[in-house]
Amino acid sequence: MAMKKNTSDAEFEALLEKYDYKFQKGDLVKGVICGFDGQGILVDIGAKTVAKLPDYEAVDKDEKLEDKYKKGEEYEFLIIREEDEDGQFLLSKKKVDFAYAWKELEKAKEADDTILGTVVNTVKGGVLVEVSGVRGFIPSSQLKAKESDIEVGSKLELKILTLDAQQNNFILSNKKVYEDSVVETRKNIFSQIEAGQVVKGEVVRITDFGAFIDLGGIDGLLPLSQLSWRWIDHPTDILNVGDKIDVEVIAVDEDKQRVSLSLKNLEPDPWEEAEKNIKEGDKVEGTITRIKHFGAFVEVFPGVEALLPHNEVADYQNETKSILQVGDKLDTYIIKFNPADRRISLSINMPAPEDNSAE
Repeated sequence: MAMKKNTSDAEFEALLEKYDYKFQKGDLVKGVICGFDGQGILVDIGAKTVAKLPDYEAVDKDEKLEDKYKKGEEYEFLIIREEDEDGQFLLSKKKVDFAYAWKELEKAKEADDTILGTVVNTVKGGVLVEVSGVRGFIPSSQLKAKESDIEVGSKLELKILTLDAQQNNFILSNKKVYEDSVVETRKNIFSQIEAGQVVKGEVVRITDFGAFIDLGGIDGLLPLSQLSWRWIDHPTDILNVGDKIDVEVIAVDEDKQRVSLSLKNLEPDPWEEAEKNIKEGDKVEGTITRIKHFGAFVEVFPGVEALLPHNEVADYQNETKSILQVGDKLDTYIIKFNPADRRISLSINMPAPEDNSAE
């Protein structure tokens, strides 16, 4: 049904005075509330007789006429039936509000705005909502929460997916609001974050290979190798979900949307301290941290591991008639120390002194 756009007040009145204006079905007109007759509202639109605005075209079932309309005030109406035998036109205010609401929805869709809808009912396959008096449908696949968790009367933030006035097709999404928000947040974070920064985050997930840290909209990976200078068997040895921690950004890949983090970089490098405190030939007490087929790793300085080769492990076990286990302490000698390569070789036996005499 086409609607004729009304002119300004002055032009409207001038037309009525100058011409014997013929009101027609489909006209958009202005009218002043004259009174209430128990079944609706009487409206002066400038015709021969007052027009009738029935209550079902004026208010919803939970509204009262007297609360929404005031005598003497002017509103816009749509003529939905031409004058009857008594010369009375039938009007609608709802259809005017609906038309304006639909226009606003078209603007919102074009601008991809977030709008607010009220849940009317849950139905098979989704939820019915009302937005500015217009009924719409949210498919189950477009809901962020389960249908069973959504209460009638609750408000949902929505994005418009489909809007077709001809088919009266109005489809919305609640999930897209959050997806778009996440995308925008990620863009903002990636535009600001760079390697070398120290940022705050929250541990949100722990796996065998590391922990995922929420940096305020994106998750960064804190690998197992970057947790500590000390040997860590599993991230849960030092982290729990929900922990708030500071981490250093060590790599950013915006194309792949990845951020790599380090916790150990915020601590002093223990190898630098070890270089100041130990040297080849020193006898040190260490703690076994790992046992492999090629030897045992021994922590000889806080955060610094050295390798006791397999043959040395075998010799020790044969001599002591005992089996070395993780956590055991034992005395060893530093045979080779290469701080640059972060390698230390150990021996159970004291190294023989070098013979510097001339042949």
